[in-house]
Amino acid sequence: MTMDESAVREWTSDEIRSFGYRVVDLIARHLTDLPERPVFQPVPTDLQRKFLSSAPPENGLPAHDVLGEFEREIEPWPFGNGHPRFFGWVNSPPAVIGIFADALAAAMNASCAGGNHAAMYVEREVTNWFARLYGFPSGAAGLLVSGGSMASLTALAVARHVKAGFDIRAKGLQQPHAELVVYKTIEGHGCTQKAIELLGLGRDSMRIIGHDSQMRMMPASLEAAIEADKAAGRLPMAVVASAGTVNTGAIDPIESLADVCERHRVWLHVDGAYGAPAILSARYRHQLAALARCNSLALDPHKWLYVPVEAGLVLIRDAEAMRATFSLVPPYLRTDGSSTGVGGPPWLSEYGFQQTRSFRALKVWMCLKHHGLAGYRAAIEHDIAMADRLVDHVRRLPDLEVFMPQGLSIVCFRYAPASWRAEKQRLNDVNKALLERLQLGGRAFLSSTIIDDTLWLRACFVNFRTRDTDVDLVPELVAALGAEAVAAVS
Repeated sequence: MTMDESAVREWTSDEIRSFGYRVVDLIARHLTDLPERPVFQPVPTDLQRKFLSSAPPENGLPAHDVLGEFEREIEPWPFGNGHPRFFGWVNSPPAVIGIFADALAAAMNASCAGGNHAAMYVEREVTNWFARLYGFPSGAAGLLVSGGSMASLTALAVARHVKAGFDIRAKGLQQPHAELVVYKTIEGHGCTQKAIELLGLGRDSMRIIGHDSQMRMMPASLEAAIEADKAAGRLPMAVVASAGTVNTGAIDPIESLADVCERHRVWLHVDGAYGAPAILSARYRHQLAALARCNSLALDPHKWLYVPVEAGLVLIRDAEAMRATFSLVPPYLRTDGSSTGVGGPPWLSEYGFQQTRSFRALKVWMCLKHHGLAGYRAAIEHDIAMADRLVDHVRRLPDLEVFMPQGLSIVCFRYAPASWRAEKQRLNDVNKALLERLQLGGRAFLSSTIIDDTLWLRACFVNFRTRDTDVDLVPELVAALGAEAVAAVS
């Protein structure tokens, strides 16, 4: 009796090659054909229904048939972020070498909790590179996680362990204790609130600190809030600053915030998920040098370093504090921590929550090895230049208005004829309508944001594929769609 082709079995070398070559052809066609395709198309409703209502397959299909189904029903409907005119949110195209790194990592199928195998050393090398880039001391530790949200949750868990003032792991938050407080601005990422809720602190423990006209946290307001909480018997635990907010790219004054945190012995965490790589740029390198002073840093190589998702990273200044927060090693996993034994160095699962961890490090390692800091420096400078170019073009059109300050590679602007600018809600409605037309039209893709009750179109350039012609198309297209939207709502 022969085993069916679709059964779980060993593939021959020829079968792997045959299938693999077809996959490579699909990847090559997908990436190179993108500029000629619409930036975005919603999944057709009949296909949506099929995905949401089908039963699990009882009998398997030949591998080439499965790939054919992918080619017909999945590949034509991407998110859009591989396209050179996709400027939505903070989603970059994948660096090609990272795509193949993902496949190589899957082939090794390494379990990256710990052990003495190459994947563990690759992850340590990668985190050491980032620690050095951001000026962290030799006693720092890092961990690759899913993204900035998990990086911030990990960092704030360490902050809670260090700053609680009692054995939080033994006692938890179920005994009387001083209320722990976290500080951020309204511009800070929402993952901070999720983190403090999951850590049992509750959203009422979050203080919203005012920002200045540049959308940056005000150190004097922070210090006043900390002093007020201390006077009320509360315990200031952590400040969450931003190195590139997702709304406008604002960078909080990290140096001054670090001074406040040191005076009051408060943990300083910086969310640099988007903006931290701008330390490689000439414009922002000095401003971001102060990241060397923070207690923890979150960044996402899958954003402005173009590594395929998922690839987030958390750095903690004090490795022992990080280990003390999470380590719980059962007898069957204990090792001597030597470099010559089977167990190898301390397991990375002792530094975070996950026990099962994929080989995320390989794609980050291969991208950094291939492009180098010089390659990334050029790409980041390119993206910043694209943002500058869009600002220049928007300012030339009288019916468009740009939001200032403009930061990093984000540009917020809107359709706003001078005669309408006093009518905020009508302009919001017009810009919402034109944005939907723009997104469904397939020629370019922007997202939007709300700042002070005003809706702004938002372009974020984290796309090494974008060229001058891609940028130049956007303002005229927005102006034309805005005029159509005005006619529709008038």
